[in-house]
Amino acid sequence: MKQGDLLPDVTFRTRVRDESIAGPNPYRWQDMTTADYFRGKRAVLFSLPGAFTPTCSTYQLPGFEKAAAEMTELGIDAIYCLSVNDSFVMNQWAKSQNLQHVGVIPDGSGEFTEKVGMLVRKDNLGFGARSWRYAAIVNDGRVEAWFEEPGRMDDCPEDPYGASAPEAVLDWLRANPAQAAA
Repeated sequence: MKQGDLLPDVTFRTRVRDESIAGPNPYRWQDMTTADYFRGKRAVLFSLPGAFTPTCSTYQLPGFEKAAAEMTELGIDAIYCLSVNDSFVMNQWAKSQNLQHVGVIPDGSGEFTEKVGMLVRKDNLGFGARSWRYAAIVNDGRVEAWFEEPGRMDDCPEDPYGASAPEAVLDWLRANPAQAAA
């Protein structure tokens, strides 16, 4: 992906809370599309190797949650964390992180991640197919800025983190005033 590219059209299988459902698990399936998340919005999208993993849970996701207020001031309407994990895992991770400002997008089959060219094998860690770490500013479904960790490869022995960190995204937003969604 690069500046100006349109995000791929994908349907994500999500689980959402539904108070009309009785019992201890009041959730239902809800399909969400790329357009549902990004149409008419200027959003931050960031992706990472996996929910509940150390760097993702300690730095990246909490960092974007903490940066949400400033990102909003800089013209961001929504912040989304995407991972090649199913909706059950993503929802529990969001709950464990007490997220208030970052939404989670489950890419359980890796379809979106593959279409943006960021699907890598992490068999060396027992993960299978996962996302390479990246972030993007997305304006009405189109990439405005792209932040990718260096060295993308299958079974990478390192876990680079910095280029897609919230601090890097904030620096870019501060230097590039908000542009209205198309």
